[in-house]
Amino acid sequence: MRSPSCILLALTVAVLVLRLPAPAIAGRPLKPAPADAAATARWLAAQNTWGVLSTISSDLNGAPFGNVVSYSDGVPGESHGIPYFYLTTLDPTARDALADERTSFTLSEFPLGTCGKKDPENPSCAKLTLTGKMKVVDFQSPEADLAKTALFSKHPEMKGWPKNHNFEIFKLEIEHIFLIDWFGGPKPISPSEYLEYGRHQGSLLSF
Repeated sequence: MRSPSCILLALTVAVLVLRLPAPAIAGRPLKPAPADAAATARWLAAQNTWGVLSTISSDLNGAPFGNVVSYSDGVPGESHGIPYFYLTTLDPTARDALADERTSFTLSEFPLGTCGKKDPENPSCAKLTLTGKMKVVDFQSPEADLAKTALFSKHPEMKGWPKNHNFEIFKLEIEHIFLIDWFGGPKPISPSEYLEYGRHQGSLLSF
């Protein structure tokens, strides 16, 4: 039977291992440590390519409606943090957003493969919800050019989607951030902390 000191040592090692960032997978940058909440939130936004966009349904009498959508927050290696979407009003999500701008967008670490065998609901398998207002981006604006480059670089198929479906570019203006990446409840992150993370380095994040 193991002595109490051996058991304590094993538990200490296990805790230290759990606190290490998840390993990189197929060249993906390391997941930030739990102590750096803003970095983890930006990492999730940069590494994922799809999430669940929830709107106030105009077809279901104001009930919440979640839909799987593709997005991009920048070209690969240049994360801006703001999610852009390419949506058509043939889909209820765009119609809902035009009728009521209030929206939440949820991402999980699980699709990235860095959670191992953990359940997606395990607090150490990070999850991020960005809540705010959906805005249409003027298709002729410089911002639209940036958004199209970001979207089409991660989702090349979008370029060939039917023109007569009248796709528009939307962006989420973030007002609230909910992040869980460890035990102990959600991490407090302001929109400014999230959006400005890494700017002091003089360049965009290389996630």
